[in-house]
Amino acid sequence: MPPARIVLVEDNEVFRDALELLLGMRDDVEIVASVGDGVAAVAAAKEYRPDVMLMDYRMPALDGIQATAQIVEEVPGVAVVALTASADAAEREALVEAGAVACLMKDQELDEIVAAILQAAAVAR
Repeated sequence: MPPARIVLVEDNEVFRDALELLLGMRDDVEIVASVGDGVAAVAAAKEYRPDVMLMDYRMPALDGIQATAQIVEEVPGVAVVALTASADAAEREALVEAGAVACLMKDQELDEIVAAILQAAAVAR
């Protein structure tokens, strides 16, 4: 099976770079774009048509909920996996209601995050 194509959406540049590095070492995922806010995320979803958007929650311009809702509506077939440091239960529920297929915490093991990405990609395909 070809690697899951991912767009990383994360406003914290240090965390985004670290994720790119860690995910870039794997054969089962391919990062096709990396952006820092929700507006850029919607544009990247339209341009790259990835299998999965790995979506931060708190971002400038459009937050993760708004960007997720827009992507789900405008770019069918793209799965959104939310990745957040501090969203509470209500915020995580709002991400799922907006269309995210999973909501993970940034401090989870990389293998758990990749497993969720691959599961979402399988559904998206």
